[in-house]
Amino acid sequence: MPPLAPAGPRTFTRRTLLAVSAAGFAVAVAGCTSSSSADERDAVTSEQADELAAQVTVQSALVAAYDLAFTADPALAAAAADLATQAAEQLERLRAAAPGDHPAGEPSGPPPAVGAQGWLRAQVAVAATSHASACLDQAGGRAALLGSIAAGLRGHEARLA
Repeated sequence: MPPLAPAGPRTFTRRTLLAVSAAGFAVAVAGCTSSSSADERDAVTSEQADELAAQVTVQSALVAAYDLAFTADPALAAAAADLATQAAEQLERLRAAAPGDHPAGEPSGPPPAVGAQGWLRAQVAVAATSHASACLDQAGGRAALLGSIAAGLRGHEARLA
């Protein structure tokens, strides 16, 4: 019979450490998730549905603001057409998340004859702030959608500066 190895501290190989880590992660994930918690996160209260519908109106007003600003300043239309396209795509995503009829939004006043870009930038800032605030009262995918749109609009705002 071969001699026994002396008792002492054991060293782990990288492979052993990786296997233990993976097993621990699997246990943690299994213990932290369940289908009922996902259902609870996706449940919409009437207040959340109303707030999401209001955000559709806010985004609709922003799309209209882009149209008005581009009519007032054709050079701005040429320089920022992609931003208007993104705003319209964001509106469609919001409409998909909040099905139903929503009133069309109106921008706050027409753009000035001079300074349409600054006016549009202010409209974008208002919409971004509204979406970011509404995001806090939503859950799951709706919160992510509003947060994503708000962040994208902050990019529009910076580009229009």
